[in-house]
Amino acid sequence: MIKFKMNMNLKDTSFGEFLKPSQIIFDLKNKEKLSAIEELLDSLVKEKLISNKNLTLTRIIDRENLESTALGHGIAVPHARVDTEKEIAVAVGRSSEGIDFDSPDGLPVNLIILVVWNPSIPGLFNHLFAGLASFLIKPENRERLFRARDKNELYQVLSEIHFSFPREDKIINRASLLKKLQNIELKIRRAPKEKLDELLKHRNLIREELDQSLLARFDLLMDRYGYAVAEVVDGVCQSCNMSVSTQMASAIEESNDIYICENCGKYLVAPQKKEKPKEKTEREKLAEEKKGTRSKISRKVKPAAKTKKKK
Repeated sequence: MIKFKMNMNLKDTSFGEFLKPSQIIFDLKNKEKLSAIEELLDSLVKEKLISNKNLTLTRIIDRENLESTALGHGIAVPHARVDTEKEIAVAVGRSSEGIDFDSPDGLPVNLIILVVWNPSIPGLFNHLFAGLASFLIKPENRERLFRARDKNELYQVLSEIHFSFPREDKIINRASLLKKLQNIELKIRRAPKEKLDELLKHRNLIREELDQSLLARFDLLMDRYGYAVAEVVDGVCQSCNMSVSTQMASAIEESNDIYICENCGKYLVAPQKKEKPKEKTEREKLAEEKKGTRSKISRKVKPAAKTKKKK
């Protein structure tokens, strides 16, 4: 059990300090998302790392309903911000068959990294997520996790992950969450009373995961300009219509990080990807082919002309 101090140097902290083999379930019994999460929570209760399982599960479900915590490539990081008495609790579960997690790439999740952290430690999850992201983005590291033969080998690979502070010019975070926070703030301004409570709930869920410094700048921009986040389209900031550097435009396009426009000071994010049209099933394709065939036949076969009767 790890005790945190506010002045702790997260750069020198290994992920292995928050995890031990007993907090790893190498073969998850449950094949459904919420049941698998509950199975991991049970392991934390057993280790006495969390005391209120029901509250924690509710917070995690709320977060999943807001936006899936699947990262893609078979990995998900469900999390909750709950009073853990200045401790962070981590559990890892592996599923050989894979679990439907509503992943952005549509692939099932084979590795779940569950994180519960204390609300009194600002930015803690950001630092943890930064370390995870920089490690998991490399295909060779993901392969090592998936090929681990037992929980001890899986633990050894995970122990190589280190915390890291975001650079000053690049705040490592989920850009989609910041954009969603802006959309919610705009909806709150004109929402009827019956919808206000639900919007405020979603707003609080997002704000819990963001650094106070990030939120302070966000609130200042929202108050001053009415919005704080702008997309970068074809290398141009959609707030000030000024071109950003080629290097920054390329980095934004290939990541989910948050950058800052050097001209207008807005947060910059990649444009939201348009959903691809749903691929038709074989049954639907066959039905369309039959329909098309019938249509062609009906056009070819003309009704017989009526003959005029002789007077």
